Order: sequence, then structure tokens, then C-alpha cells
Amino acid sequence: MIANDPLWEMICTEALQTAAKEPLMSGFFDAAILSHKNLAQALCFNLSQQLHSSVMSAAAVAEVLAEAMASDDAICDAARTDIHACFDRDPACDNHFMPILYFKGFQALQLYRVAHWLWLQGRNHLALYLQSQISEVFAVDIHPGAQIGSGIMIDHASGLVIGETAIVGNDVSILHSVTLGGSGCIKGSRHPTIGNGVMISAGAKILGNVMVGDGVKIGAGSLVLESVPPHVTVAGVPAKIVGAPREAAPALEMDQYLSDSP
Repeated sequence: MIANDPLWEMICTEALQTAAKEPLMSGFFDAAILSHKNLAQALCFNLSQQLHSSVMSAAAVAEVLAEAMASDDAICDAARTDIHACFDRDPACDNHFMPILYFKGFQALQLYRVAHWLWLQGRNHLALYLQSQISEVFAVDIHPGAQIGSGIMIDHASGLVIGETAIVGNDVSILHSVTLGGSGCIKGSRHPTIGNGVMISAGAKILGNVMVGDGVKIGAGSLVLESVPPHVTVAGVPAKIVGAPREAAPALEMDQYLSDSP
């Protein structure tokens, strides 16, 4: 836990300013942001409100989330980096509190991080229960066994599927309807490994135990069935190399062009 957290201070300042502009929302901002002492508490409250069900109360969900965050600082550290990723890469993100309150890609990702912690603790059935609820509530299906880095921006998120043995690096951007899926019914590594700084555009499907190198851009609707070398652009069905990104890390720029020039 960070004692003096500049990001949390910024989130609270933004919430106060927004509540002053829209008094009807003041109670909402107080409950969701301003009544909490730190980012971890705010995440626990807001995520539990989203994920509770008839068989598991919001208080019970919050207890699980708080246990995970207290046990592993990396969960909140990743959340901070993910918030910055949303703010820096999504033009629709005007305030740092917006991913916590409104962006289901961010919310689903933070809940996955707790489910992954449970998975590593051997608490597989609770992890799978959370996965099922995340899928039902957010239309995002991330297996708790998957390994996902930080600085991740999941835009829109609906229809995202990430399989059990998938590995996703740092500073990756993923749009809606993306699948990081398996190939065949064998056990063991059967899902993709995604390098750092990769941008995976809407509707792309990456299937099997393939490697996508650092700094790759994958065009919308592409079907990737073979490994992709670093710092190229691929597109098509099946995907082929069509150029090279202008950026070292396409995920940071979110440029959808497929060639070196528009």
C-alpha cells in the first residue's frame, strides 16, 4: 500500500470537482470515491458492487478482493498502471476516476487479477466462480490461469476471450471482440504469448501456442495462426505481414493505420 499516493489524490480531487459541477452525482462520488481512504478500498467497493450475486453478497466479494490486495501489492500497483494506460490512450477518458467507475474493460481486468491470485493460491473453484461472474456481468471471459502484465488498456471489452495458458506482456492495448484462444484439445501451453507494446485491434483472433513479438500491430478482424516477429504489422485472414508500425510500441499510440503512411 502506498502511503502518499499521488494518483489517489488526483482521483479524489477530480471527483470533488466533478461532484461540484453535477450536484446530483455528489452522493455517488462520495460513496464510490470520496468516502474511501485509498485506491484499494475504492476498488474493493466498486468492483464488489458490480459482481455480487444472489449467492455471494457484495460484502463477501469485497472481503475476497481486500484479502488479495492486502496479500499482494502487485495487484494495486498494476491497477495504477492500468488507470494511467486508460487515461493516456483513450481520448474518451477525461478523468482518472473514469476507469474505476465506468470502464468495464478496466473493471473486468482488476477482477481477473484477484481471480489469478486465487488461482495461484490453489483456490481454483473460487477463482473460476469469479471468472464466471465476470463473464456474465461484463461479457469478458479471462481464465484465471492466464498471465497478464500491467499497463493494459482494454477498450470497450465486450466479447474479449483470453484462455488459460495465454501470456500477455506489459503496455498492451486490446480492443473488443478479441480472442486469445487455444488450438486443439491437448493439455499444456495451447494459447498465444503476446509481447510488450502490442496493439490488438477489434475482432482479431489469435489462436494456438504462437508468439506475437514486441511492438506488433494486429489489424482489425485478423486471424493469426502463426508466430509473428517483433515490430511488424499483420492483417488479414489468415494474417500476413503488411508493413511495419511507425511506433516502437503501437499500443501506446492506438494508430489503426496498417501501413507506414496513412
